[in-house]
Amino acid sequence: MSLADGENHGAPGAPGPAPARRRPADPAAPATDDGATPGSGAPTVPGPGAVPGREACAEGAARRGRPRSEAAERAIFDAVIGLMEAGVPLGDISIERIARTAGVGKATIYRRWSGKEDLLVELIRSVEPPDPELPGTSVRDDLVMLLEFMRRRGLAKRSSALLRNMFAQMQAHPRLWDQYRRTAIEPRRRLGLQLLERGVASGEVRADLDLELVHDLFVGPLLLRTVLQPDADLAPDFPARVADTVLDGVRPRN
Repeated sequence: MSLADGENHGAPGAPGPAPARRRPADPAAPATDDGATPGSGAPTVPGPGAVPGREACAEGAARRGRPRSEAAERAIFDAVIGLMEAGVPLGDISIERIARTAGVGKATIYRRWSGKEDLLVELIRSVEPPDPELPGTSVRDDLVMLLEFMRRRGLAKRSSALLRNMFAQMQAHPRLWDQYRRTAIEPRRRLGLQLLERGVASGEVRADLDLELVHDLFVGPLLLRTVLQPDADLAPDFPARVADTVLDGVRPRN
């Protein structure tokens, strides 16, 4: 038996040390990494006022992140969402304020994210549709899949007050915008360019074209309808129509 099992390793017959008395939970104490108040033995449970879609935030982040406490992460994301819903500008949302609102220590946040920008970008990406897995059957099929991702992302932005609020403020915060551009936008653009390069190699796209420009021709209609014309039609067949129209002009000539 170990000490934890209660065995006395002192002199025979000598009474062992009295067991430590467990303090009652302090209701004001910050939550631990498992979402529980220290000493309470139970994780906190979101109240009835939880905003729909926050569960998706935690699930999306868990897919991309290292092993974490789901309850603590949910509390942190909910704190950011709650602050934004209360009208707090992004510039006034600090790690200290997030920690205080979530009921966790700052160390809990810094164990997961390097800073506020990293946290906010992961929150945005957890609300957005997941990045597509391309089937690889043809350049046309993969292009349709990429454009369908953009269509669903545009629909998500239309229906999510959080995304609309975030993107409306993000470009006024260069560090946050740069973090999102480097971790979300640029990898997607590289994926599109690699796809077009594959099309050149397979003979599906002309080799004499500026692939950067061709890429913009594909994504431009989706960006136009999601950013500049947010009320424009985003029908399910729109990605295929865009892909077929542009491909018709960039295929090798007979």
